[in-house]
Amino acid sequence: MNDGGSPGPTEWREAVGVGPWLGPWPEDPRYDPALLREGDRRNVVDAYRYWRRDAVVAALDTRRHPLHVAIENFDHDHNIGTVVRTANAFAVAEVHIVGRRRWNRRGAMVTDRYQHLRHHDDIAELLAHAAEAGLTVVAVDNSPGAQRLETASLPRYCLLLFGQEGPGLTPEACKGAALTVSIAQFGSTRSINAGVAAGIAMHAWIRQHADLGTAW
Repeated sequence: MNDGGSPGPTEWREAVGVGPWLGPWPEDPRYDPALLREGDRRNVVDAYRYWRRDAVVAALDTRRHPLHVAIENFDHDHNIGTVVRTANAFAVAEVHIVGRRRWNRRGAMVTDRYQHLRHHDDIAELLAHAAEAGLTVVAVDNSPGAQRLETASLPRYCLLLFGQEGPGLTPEACKGAALTVSIAQFGSTRSINAGVAAGIAMHAWIRQHADLGTAW
């Protein structure tokens, strides 16, 4: 890997990344001539520096986990970008957005370019897709009767379902889940930010099912 030249602007407007490639260019077709020429300032791990976007996605597809994540988006939830970014970090197979198609992508920090996304008009459509794909739906909500996430056994082929900030999951979502888990809290707040809760739940699945030897 070439360290490149001096740092410059990145996709999130900070000076990190690598400059133009120094020396003979690699012949590997995964490399992007424009990035080799101009430098790669993207938010990607070093293994994918200078690679074309489609090549990065193809490589990620060989590493993705059988974990899916869904979040309801009926009131333009601003946490979706954070959920997408975290899902990318954990190599989640797919992020499902239920409700409105439009969402604030700023929090995704451009990771939505590398993460598979799927839209569903409503919860019924999501549940039908999960059943067809053989995914067990696990709702993450601090509702009465929920199991502790910290001690629950999460299914390997799993779809973690999150509600919106504030109202939480809709009744239809709660009813359609095979299991509901909650995150243990000890302070005065009634709930955890939806983006943070999603990250905690995804990591709980990683601890139970991921091969840590393949982590960067």
